[in-house]
Order: sequence, then C-alpha cells, then structure tokens
Amino acid sequence: MSQSLQGKSVLVTGASSGIGRAAARAFAREGMRVALSARSQDKLDALAAELGGGAVAIAADLTVPADVDRMVAESIVRLGGIDVLFANAGVYIHGKVAEGEPDEWDNLLMLNVNSVFRAIRAVLPHMQKRKSGDIIVTSSISAYQALHFEPVYSASKHAVNAFVHGLRRQLIPDNIRVGALAPGTVLNELWGFHDPAEIDKKVADRSGLRSEDVAEAAVFMLTRPANVAIRDLVILPQALDL
Repeated sequence: MSQSLQGKSVLVTGASSGIGRAAARAFAREGMRVALSARSQDKLDALAAELGGGAVAIAADLTVPADVDRMVAESIVRLGGIDVLFANAGVYIHGKVAEGEPDEWDNLLMLNVNSVFRAIRAVLPHMQKRKSGDIIVTSSISAYQALHFEPVYSASKHAVNAFVHGLRRQLIPDNIRVGALAPGTVLNELWGFHDPAEIDKKVADRSGLRSEDVAEAAVFMLTRPANVAIRDLVILPQALDL
C-alpha cells in the first residue's frame, strides 16, 4: 500500500524551472508543504503564490557553501522540519573537452556535485534525530553510461550516484531512504527546449520526456511503503537509443 504525502514537508532545489518546478507542483498536489529554492527570488515568489498552502521561497546560490547551509536551516524553521530533500539543482555542459572551459566545469561541479553533498550533509542531523526521512537526488542516464558528447556532465552524475549508493547504506539504521532519479532527455530549459510545439512533437515521437514525467516518478518513489527503498529509478524516452 502506498504512503500518503499529505502534510509532509519537502525542500526542492532548482525549483524555479524544469524538473524542480514540475516536482514542486506535483508535491503540492499531494498535500505536501514545499520550500522552494533557486537563485531567482522573483520566480520563486511567483511559484510559491501559485502553489499556496504555505509554500515558502528561499533564494540561494548553491555554488556558495554558506547559502546551502542557510537554505537548509531556513527551510527547517519555516516548514517546521524537513521530511524530504529533493536535491535537483544542476547545470548542463556538453561538447569536446579540448574545446571546453575549465572555469565552467568548476561551476558545474560545484552545483551538480558539491552542493548536493553539502545539502545532504546539512539536513542529515535533523533527519537522523527524527529517525525518518527521504532524500532523492536528480541523477541522469549519464550516470550509468559515460556519454561521449557530455563527458564532464557524465562525470558529475557518476559522482552523485557513487555518493548516493554509499550514503544509502550508512543511513539504513536511521530509517532514511536515499535514491537517485535518473532521466534521459528531458524537454525543458536545461536541455535548451523552450517551444511548446517542439516539446509536443518530441513527446509524440517518444524521443523526450516532459519535466512532469520525472516529477511523477519522484512522487512514485516517495509514496512506496516504508519498507521499500528505490535506490535507482531510470526513466527514459521510449525511443531513446543509447
């Protein structure tokens, strides 16, 4: 039997667009209290107003370690606790390594890897004290196959998966579930898709996922019975050929 999410609290990073925004909406529909975090205060405020129900907006630059700690601490105070952390914020870089910009790689690693580690570290004492919690990290199919057209991004997602898999085992005694949600091509801003008609076309030919598809997968993970831990959930467009 599935678990109800009604009344539970969730912190969503990268909530101003894409998967994060779709997940925040999906969680709110389930009756969850949502803390929204991203860099843009205006976008967060607009989404919080849309969601209602006590949704809170907490602007933070997750490449700044102090902002990560502040985001978690403020979420705990404003929501009265955190039952779920959805560590979703990230950036995407593709291209040849020989033509890449190392400073851009550093920023990617700070956001895709370091901020995830730090956010989880910040929330763990709270969850361990309560002996309950769920942590979902947005991974990628690139965490399972090192794709030649995005090696730096693939490396970041391999790091996240290794961390999630090790962390999960450490937290078994605390009744905290940890899982990686790994989509293939998602038709949103991160991957350069903005035109609704183009998105509809790619959905119709099964070559891409909507952000809402990934959000629904996150809800599925969280609503499994307490004895069920989904360590990895890979969700692909049906026509993706890798």
